[in-house]
Amino acid sequence: MRDFHFPGRSEVFATNGMCATSHPLGAGVAVDILKRGGTAMDAAIAGALVLGICEPQMTGIGGDLFALVSPAGSNHVHAYNGSGRAPAAANADALRRAGHKSVPLQSPDAVTIPTAIHAFAKMSEQWGKLGLDALLAPTIHYADKGVPVAPRVAFDWIEAAPMLQGHGKRHYLIDGKIPKAGALFRAPGQAEVLRRVAKDGIKAFYEGEIADDMLASLHDVGGVHTGEDFAAVTSEQVDPVSGTYKGTDVFEHPPNGQGATAILMLNILKYFDIAAMEPFGAMRAHIEAETAKLAYDARNRFIADPDHTAKLDHMLAPETAAELAALINPKRAMASAEKLSEAVHKDTIYITTVDKDGMSVSLIYSIFHGFGSGIASDKFGILLQNRGAGFTLEQGHPNELGAGKRPMHTIIPGMLAENGVPNMPFGVMGGAYQPNGHARFLSNLKDFGMDAQSAIDAPRAFADGSILKVEKGYSDAVRSELSDMGHTVEIPNGPIGGAQSIRISEDGVLIGASDPRKDGCALGF
Repeated sequence: MRDFHFPGRSEVFATNGMCATSHPLGAGVAVDILKRGGTAMDAAIAGALVLGICEPQMTGIGGDLFALVSPAGSNHVHAYNGSGRAPAAANADALRRAGHKSVPLQSPDAVTIPTAIHAFAKMSEQWGKLGLDALLAPTIHYADKGVPVAPRVAFDWIEAAPMLQGHGKRHYLIDGKIPKAGALFRAPGQAEVLRRVAKDGIKAFYEGEIADDMLASLHDVGGVHTGEDFAAVTSEQVDPVSGTYKGTDVFEHPPNGQGATAILMLNILKYFDIAAMEPFGAMRAHIEAETAKLAYDARNRFIADPDHTAKLDHMLAPETAAELAALINPKRAMASAEKLSEAVHKDTIYITTVDKDGMSVSLIYSIFHGFGSGIASDKFGILLQNRGAGFTLEQGHPNELGAGKRPMHTIIPGMLAENGVPNMPFGVMGGAYQPNGHARFLSNLKDFGMDAQSAIDAPRAFADGSILKVEKGYSDAVRSELSDMGHTVEIPNGPIGGAQSIRISEDGVLIGASDPRKDGCALGF
């Protein structure tokens, strides 16, 4: 239990349904859907779509998603892959000949086919009750009427705005200026898009005037996308990957997501007595940083479109973790692991929902960098993701940019299970930090007995390449000790990531937690 003398958040308790996410309007919409008899999937979809208007720098209908779902009355966890593919004419050789070492972030080459809308529709059919038109209605309302810009969103907008180009500036600046907290942001073009999807289904998004609007904006800046690329969009149900840490099962999304990285980190951490360390001391931060360097190096070498890589078993093998753990010097930082050219960054939203029947959903939805590629369609203002920057241009690499391939994705939803029963959907935003965040969240729960809100509130550190980013929540003494170990320590400009979770107690009580680093909250009824 937290000390009520100090500022902080309590966990949120309810019994009939709950949502935890990064913006209160998204949480409110999700709970309203649950009150109307919608499933947890209905609520997650409706809430996530609203977040594209509330947090347009983070996500939107021009992006991708991954989800985990445990249906009511089942202990099975399903994964759903709603990530887009490169166009058929994508060509890594052309970029190499042009002198590029990586896929340019603000170029049409970084734009993969936006697949979230397809995935929302298919997941609604499979696990929803209310129908896609009902789930789109709240976002249509907010896109038309506008939402006030929240404080954390305003903070992020300043950093992300330079990504905007062309039509993006017209649609995502207000009178040509970056909006301040409290300013009203509207997206009437997106409202019209969603009205057409509600009336005519997903074909209205991927064919006809809406697709033509996206294609024209891509072609204007040299894109090679075609109508056939958009019409061929697919999303699919897949099997999750899983691991165990101190008796708790953790389910993650498989490649092309980076969930296996979190499992590898946990497998390495098992070789150290984390529970005996100070939870916010230098030794734990050091061991975690070294573990991250090794696990992320494996990610960079092996994770790709599952049709193009066969190294997943190697990443999850116990002997791999043992060999990597033996490389860690408890007293000295190693040089940063070999970096490839693929871009990893930080912008996304996460939403989790649980309904009265016990269905739980863990869903993450993103346009990758702040404001994605910065390329928006002219008429409707659909901001296109730059997930293709997750490809490498290294020839022969499984994650090399190629026709119809899906890039390595940083976004990963998570779900925990006790005694074979899924009981905690959770997620950690923060791009590359996400696997590290998953491992730290579970370690906070298991090694230090924290409740979920305390585990989320706790200060974070992250070995981001050659820099160890250490939040202000750590003491100067710890930062100094880490420097003495050989780390290059920096305090990041903004906090590291964000997180939400919902735990289902043995009595069926829903216990929500939401990160104060974001504007959002957990709500239940």
